[in-house]
Amino acid sequence: MQKLLAPLALIIIYAFFSIFGRNFLSFTTLVNILDSSYYIGFIAIGVTFVIITGGIDLSCGTVMMAAAIIGGTAYKTWLWPMWLSLLLILFVGTAFGFLNGILISRLKLPPFIATLGTQMISLGIGSIVSNVRSATFPARGAPDSWFKSIFKFITVDNSSIPTGAIVLFITAFLAYILLNKTKMGRYIFAIGSNKDAARLSGVDVQKWEMMAYVVGGFTAGIGGIAFAAVYTTVMPAQGAGFELYAIAGAVIGGTSLSGGAGSIFGTMIGVYIMSVLRSGLPSMDLQAQYQTFFTGIVVIGAVLLDIYRNKKASEVKMLTPADQFKQERLQAIEQHKQKLVQETDPHKKAAIRGEIQKIKSDMQATYKSMRKEEKEQRARLALEEKEFQMTIQDK
Repeated sequence: MQKLLAPLALIIIYAFFSIFGRNFLSFTTLVNILDSSYYIGFIAIGVTFVIITGGIDLSCGTVMMAAAIIGGTAYKTWLWPMWLSLLLILFVGTAFGFLNGILISRLKLPPFIATLGTQMISLGIGSIVSNVRSATFPARGAPDSWFKSIFKFITVDNSSIPTGAIVLFITAFLAYILLNKTKMGRYIFAIGSNKDAARLSGVDVQKWEMMAYVVGGFTAGIGGIAFAAVYTTVMPAQGAGFELYAIAGAVIGGTSLSGGAGSIFGTMIGVYIMSVLRSGLPSMDLQAQYQTFFTGIVVIGAVLLDIYRNKKASEVKMLTPADQFKQERLQAIEQHKQKLVQETDPHKKAAIRGEIQKIKSDMQATYKSMRKEEKEQRARLALEEKEFQMTIQDK
């Protein structure tokens, strides 16, 4: 049920804006939703790895923009070829992820403080390298603009095809494989669930915790390329606040801030919920601040749901005699159903069905009676406890 909440919320929100929004249900709006999801989606994938370890990354947004502006400066000012400038963007993002990993896993800095520091460092480096000037990538159709078609293909009749969605889905699929089908993913989950237990089990906690931040830096580099492809101009000191949308997308998608739980699929759903809100609210003539307001409400709701889920998971439930009786009867019914599947004689099958029906009716009557007795007993105990407290107060 918890896994279905995020997809169901996305469908409901999209349907709501389609009905009540002005010109929302159109191909152009869909392209805008996908375009605004690329760079947030990429950094949200990396943030998911980090949050599962029990950490946080406040620098992914500014690292993404710093990498993009350094790559743009390399192309425009240093006259690097485009392919090398794009590789530089990936390298810068990965380098910042490696720095975060060193600070947190080796030097034991709290993730909040370490990534807050690298957030400021990345803001400063981007401005220093670009000399506080914007970096402009080639416009579509100009030489060296080939990479733009990777994220949005423009047809001859000037229609937009959001091919970047395919790139995002492929990246998400590879991240899913890495997180759920490899040793690295298993260790990341183990570290987030219980770091000390993982260490005592022989897991190299420092190595794999650092690798989670490296993945976060690498996806921030991909996000930088996506941003440059979609928006062309990159401004200095830009990107602050993008990390909040990435973290919100991961949390909305079910990634637990306490670590040890999360999914790439859920994160993608969370990112698209944010993008639909960003495109849907203006269609209802609501200004940008409403987007921030509703996003905050959604994030708080997702965190409260995560707290409730963790609380329920940690509860130790004691079975009452009535519950134990019901479980025993259900097991007996299941055993008879297995016999029914294996039996070929029609007469014996009918006899087994009769036994199943008899067990069910007996279970319902007896269980109802036992629950009633337990309820009356709890009421008596509560009354006795109240009378005892009153006696103590009188003394």
